[in-house]
Amino acid sequence: MSSEPKPLILVVEDEEELAKLISVHLEEAGMQAQICGRAAHATRFLKRNFANLMLLDINLPDQSGFTLLEELRREDVSVPTIFLTGNALETTKVQGFELGGDDYITKPFGYAELIARIRAVLRRSESRDDLKVTKNARVSDEPFSLCGGTVHPGRLEIHFGENVEKIGRKELGILAYLHAHEGIVITRKALIHSVWGIHADVKSRSLDQYIVKVRDLFKRNGSSLDAFRTVHGVGYIFDPSGAADTDA
Repeated sequence: MSSEPKPLILVVEDEEELAKLISVHLEEAGMQAQICGRAAHATRFLKRNFANLMLLDINLPDQSGFTLLEELRREDVSVPTIFLTGNALETTKVQGFELGGDDYITKPFGYAELIARIRAVLRRSESRDDLKVTKNARVSDEPFSLCGGTVHPGRLEIHFGENVEKIGRKELGILAYLHAHEGIVITRKALIHSVWGIHADVKSRSLDQYIVKVRDLFKRNGSSLDAFRTVHGVGYIFDPSGAADTDA
């Protein structure tokens, strides 16, 4: 008997009979299915649970599938997505892919093809994650400069002139997040979710310890992270230009 966990597929479809039929075929193919008939239900589920893939209808009763995917991306909820819809217009397909959809299947469809395409997307998403060292950083990312240091994700190093320091995965994730969010307030929760993942159980004290390590790393190499400031009651801001007006 296989001990491999069954992938969980979130079926966001308001046609109840179709959703149940899809669920049956998924389970026969060795997958788990969770049905949500409304966009709001899917949002609540994904904020609290992990899904390997989402089958998403475009036309939902309370919100379009496109809007749902946009909102999930803004809230840093990432899940591979296949649009499942009766809309075969090329412009709509293009929009789906531009929003980050991984595939687009039009109704009616064959269940053997549906299962095959789900498996293809799952394989691609797994291979993408192979290069990740944190949720927001990959070893394939380009080097970037930050406060006198040059971070090399592919080597898990930061260079201060001739000095080379090894850094851990979480330190890399924090530095990459600061670099990508310069000049805006960063909530503690957003930083934790981006580096550790939205479902990680990470205490604020753990985050503080990593931030102390990052600050000490720069300090001992003669550089300053004073541009990374605390915003009391909210989180942080990384503002090398000093242009941001906060109560830090």
